[in-house]
Amino acid sequence: MTNIDFEKLAREVTAEVSHIYINIDKIALANHSKVLEAFHKAKVSDSHLKSTTGYGYGDRGRETLETVFTRIFRAESALVRCQIVSGTHAIALCLYGILRPGDVLLFAQGEPYDTLSEIIGSRRDSNGSLKEFGVKYRQLELNQDGKVDLKALEEALLQRVRLVMIQRSRGYSLKPSLSIDRIREICALVKKVSPGTVVFVDNCYGEFVEEEEPLEAGADIVAGSFIKNPGGGLAPTGGYVAGKRELVEAAASRWTAPGIGAEIGPAAEYQRLLFQGLFVAPHVVAEALKGVVFASRFFERIGFPVYPLYNEIRTDIVQSVLLGSPERMSAFCRGIQKSSPIDAHVVPEPSPMPGYGDSVVMAAGTFVQGASLELTADGPVRPPYAVYLQGGLFKEHVIIAAITAAREILKTRG
Repeated sequence: MTNIDFEKLAREVTAEVSHIYINIDKIALANHSKVLEAFHKAKVSDSHLKSTTGYGYGDRGRETLETVFTRIFRAESALVRCQIVSGTHAIALCLYGILRPGDVLLFAQGEPYDTLSEIIGSRRDSNGSLKEFGVKYRQLELNQDGKVDLKALEEALLQRVRLVMIQRSRGYSLKPSLSIDRIREICALVKKVSPGTVVFVDNCYGEFVEEEEPLEAGADIVAGSFIKNPGGGLAPTGGYVAGKRELVEAAASRWTAPGIGAEIGPAAEYQRLLFQGLFVAPHVVAEALKGVVFASRFFERIGFPVYPLYNEIRTDIVQSVLLGSPERMSAFCRGIQKSSPIDAHVVPEPSPMPGYGDSVVMAAGTFVQGASLELTADGPVRPPYAVYLQGGLFKEHVIIAAITAAREILKTRG
């Protein structure tokens, strides 16, 4: 890697991947049409962009935003609130809202994402975990192809399972992310074997990547973060739950309190940004996808294993790069941080983070703290020492950052 002209390589890679951008643009056009139609049918007005205070009773803007979201995601109901602070928070609302003592939660993709382990209680008996409340947990390992084992899932469903949870993105692992077609297959199997079992999809990093969303594929409920895909890089905070009405109501009762549910919650000063972010999200997600397609081929050309490959079908905005050592992980993140608009002078170092079992190295020089639709890179410092690149409001920014990251890796001896 010592004699590589990275600018020349970037030009070559840009030409090499440009044909893939055509399909990304096609999907963005379909999704933007869906979003625009939802805005029109809900008759979004300037008055809906205003903030409210206190309890937020009768907040027409909040109600209209949830109507728009419901239409886009083909849901019966949605809870879209700035008070939901993360994807993990939104997921917890669903799990605690739906599950009861003695119920079985089945995770169908092996080990769940790190922050979910403490919610479940599978890593340790965290204060207030589902395990502490008497919810039983089971998980199925992936098959040899790295996919959900449908035969094992069918057998598991023969015993009483209240909720099957699947994760759309790869998380901190090299397992493939889930396509809508695969989600449809899983949902059909669950409903055939156990019609009363709820199918819940962690939708983080997957919104607007394909032309359909998990609810259209048969899922009962989905959840995610507004500082990821659906916020379009503009939402300063927030999250959502969408799906069948009674399940969303159960999550809303956990969000506030039984008997209150979704009836309160002021829109604060973020209302306009949530609407506007949702409107631009299909385009910004397309830019992020173009960026990670470039990064995949760029780092593959340099000699690093990448998942997925640049020409594979994308079902989330996450790109993993296997670097092989902690030193290279830190170097990669230094390069991304150096290319960030905010805190470019900060040097990322591995450190403990709430909800994670290993130290995490993270580059996140974003306008919104932790906003994964803006360009970020992170990973737990453990074998196989992979970093997970996600986001990018503009593909050009990803190209610049990838070149800088490659140069930083070149400097390291690890």
